[in-house]
Amino acid sequence: MGYEGQAAWITGGGTGIGRALALELARQGADVAVSGRRLDKLEAVAREVEALGRRGLALACDVRSEAEVEATADRVAAAFGRMDVAIANAGYAVGGPVEALSAERLRNQLDVNVVGAVMTAKHALTHLRPAKGRLGLVGSVAAFTPLAKNGAYCASKAALRAIGQSLAIELAGTGASVTILHPGFIESEINQVDDDGVHHPDREDKRPKQLMWPADRAARVMLKALYARKTEHVFTGHGKLGAALGQHLPGLMVFAQSQQRKRKRR
Repeated sequence: MGYEGQAAWITGGGTGIGRALALELARQGADVAVSGRRLDKLEAVAREVEALGRRGLALACDVRSEAEVEATADRVAAAFGRMDVAIANAGYAVGGPVEALSAERLRNQLDVNVVGAVMTAKHALTHLRPAKGRLGLVGSVAAFTPLAKNGAYCASKAALRAIGQSLAIELAGTGASVTILHPGFIESEINQVDDDGVHHPDREDKRPKQLMWPADRAARVMLKALYARKTEHVFTGHGKLGAALGQHLPGLMVFAQSQQRKRKRR
């Protein structure tokens, strides 16, 4: 592996996986720009990057705005003189039963997790193509598996996977590549951020702690897959199992979860 002398841009780079990716890229020799909505968090990450001897840049950017995404991509390329890596990591989870979803909440979920990621890819590729660079789309094992009270989130990640696969075909022969990254449970704030992007540190993260990977470990795996220019990479043991069952035995996944919910209702 080697990102020495390269320039990277990570959306949603202020915390969790985004921060871990930024720091790991810096350790491997890259200059790193992080963008997102919480500038104070981003600036802290940029300082950590600089403490590792690389150039860091923090930029406020809401991925729901194409104009902001385009301007941010251009600023990153101008600041570093190039762009070799871009990772569309910004995302959050809308929870709750399908019947409880409002049109606004569903649109917000898709705007951030799908439209925001695609606009990041679109405007990053303007700069990645000349460098034969690498684009990462952070998906989820949820793209493969049905989950009660997570229909909006699962739909967003399934849509991102489909678009990523289409983009991989479109980029064939250009020298640039896209890797769709599907983690299982990773330490992050995803379950503590509400629909308005506000962080609630006191909100309980109900994901299984015994299956949780630390973000720095996930970052190393993700960057290795990105460097190898894999089209897709599913990781964590439970993630691989869930994705395999979802792809090859989808009826079993629905049946097993349905039976579990029936027992809870008795």
